[in-house]
Amino acid sequence: MKLFTTSPHDDALRLDNTADALAIDLQGVTRIELHFPKFTDGRAYSQAHVLRRRGFQGEIRAIGDVLADQLILMRRCGFSSAVLRADQTLATAQHVLSLPLPAYQGDATESQPVFARRSLA
Repeated sequence: MKLFTTSPHDDALRLDNTADALAIDLQGVTRIELHFPKFTDGRAYSQAHVLRRRGFQGEIRAIGDVLADQLILMRRCGFSSAVLRADQTLATAQHVLSLPLPAYQGDATESQPVFARRSLA
C-alpha cells in the first residue's frame, strides 16, 4: 500500500462517501479517491469493496480523516493507497502495515477464506 502525507493533485475521480459505487462509470478511470469525512464513518470501505468486486483494477486511494490503524482494513477492502491525516506519521503507518495479521475470512484481495485456501494447498 502506498502512503502519502499530502495528496498529489491530478485527474483522479473523487467520490463523496455517499456516492453509489455501483453507478459510477469506470471507463477510462485509473484512480479513484474515496473520502473519509471522519474516521468513524466507514462508508468508503464499502465503496472500495464494491469497486474491486466490479473488477476495477486501478488505484483506490483513501483521503480525509485517515488514521494509521485503519490501514490494514483499508487494504483488505481494496484500497491501494492512502493520504494520512496530518497528525499521523509515515513510520507508524508503515509499522502497522508490516504487522503479520492473517485474516480468517475472505476480502477484496483474497476472496476465499483461510480454510478454503488451506484445503487447496
